[in-house]
Amino acid sequence: MSAGGAPGAAPAAIPDGHSSRGRLEAILRRGEFAVTAELSPPDSADPEEVYELAKVFDGWVDGINATDGSGANCHMSSVGICALLTRVGYAPIMQISCRDRNRIAIQGDVLGAAAMGVQNILCLTGDGVQAGDQPGAKPVFDLDCMSLLETVRDMRENRRFLSGRPISTPPQVFIGGAINPFAPPYGFRPLRLKKKIEAGAQFVQSQYCYDIPMLETYMQRVRDLGLHEQCFILIGVGPLASARAAKWIRSNVPGVHIPDSVIDRLDGAEKQKAEGKKLCVELIQQIREIEGVAGIHLMAYRQEEAVAEIIETSGVLKDRKPWRPGDAT
Repeated sequence: MSAGGAPGAAPAAIPDGHSSRGRLEAILRRGEFAVTAELSPPDSADPEEVYELAKVFDGWVDGINATDGSGANCHMSSVGICALLTRVGYAPIMQISCRDRNRIAIQGDVLGAAAMGVQNILCLTGDGVQAGDQPGAKPVFDLDCMSLLETVRDMRENRRFLSGRPISTPPQVFIGGAINPFAPPYGFRPLRLKKKIEAGAQFVQSQYCYDIPMLETYMQRVRDLGLHEQCFILIGVGPLASARAAKWIRSNVPGVHIPDSVIDRLDGAEKQKAEGKKLCVELIQQIREIEGVAGIHLMAYRQEEAVAEIIETSGVLKDRKPWRPGDAT
């Protein structure tokens, strides 16, 4: 059965203390270590391509991020991917970028997505159009990540649009944001998280982590502020294919910090791709032990087939039964 239930059936009750009926929120609130992953959207109108991409995550993740024009490049839309995934029982996380739509369109998308069974929304400002392959596109940025968080929360909690007009059935969604502990100014990053929590973020996913000491410093400050008790923090990880790829990412992807020691390790390995996966497993195991971390967000761009191997080898699911589409929460 799809996440939205049988056509015409009354939706299941939302558990006390929850904002949604979604699996991701349920896992986090039970105190289990959550695993989410990112689906690279196809340049296609074929739904089967989406299903094939999602199948590699079967049994290993609690939520699948559907990116929204990541890198300011056009692909199948996030709301379209989420509609397809909910149809067959997956638990998508719909990303919303403020770059391409104004507040009228965004609020409509939130309602439409919720009606289709989407129970998780990640609020992003979005990359500038100059970063993509259509730099002549007109950017919108009517909202930013903070005002978007506030908007979705207001729609859910106060049953109204930004205009004040009432919403008869509000979107029952679990609201998330993005964080980057690894970009300067480092001292401001925990305060930035605090602002997102105040705006409505219930969970956050971070940029790639390749520096455990830097993450530990950030999390210490987060704990000092008590933020880990107000928001579920998922740390981004991902396998590096080679030292060359790591150098390119470090130089060209804003906000990604990769220490020289990581590049040297890959450079000295006989099989660099295998070493990249091994490093990812080690990072996951170390992140798992940091107080206040609620899960990981695995971004394996063009290595999606490695997700199952990485999660299984890391052991972070422990004895938790693998989930598959159609399973109950």
